[in-house]
Amino acid sequence: MIVVDKKKYKMEIVEAKQEVRVQVHGLIREGDAASYLADLQETINKVSRRDYVFVVDATHQTPVPSKVVPQLEETMQFYSGLGFKEVFVVKPSSKIAQVQIRNVLERIQFTGSLVDNVPHSNVH
Repeated sequence: MIVVDKKKYKMEIVEAKQEVRVQVHGLIREGDAASYLADLQETINKVSRRDYVFVVDATHQTPVPSKVVPQLEETMQFYSGLGFKEVFVVKPSSKIAQVQIRNVLERIQFTGSLVDNVPHSNVH
């Protein structure tokens, strides 16, 4: 069930797999961040986080300007602290964006996993 479908991002709840999926297109700019976070909060409040997996599909994310890297750090830290059973971040197809995300994850206490593609969860 797609909950949010905007130009820059989509948020979806996949009840059959107990997943919340967020797909980011391009770059979330500072002006978009507030609505993104509000939509995210509204979406994740619809599920039991300890039973669900959180998947951030960054496949289409573009490299961020260096001045935006601190916001990327904050966002990844935020994802880690949401209380989901597991957190997966799918690597961007852009090699530069991959390196940026990998560097960010090394600097913070990220409890999730950086993966090559959207994991197929095993619902018990």
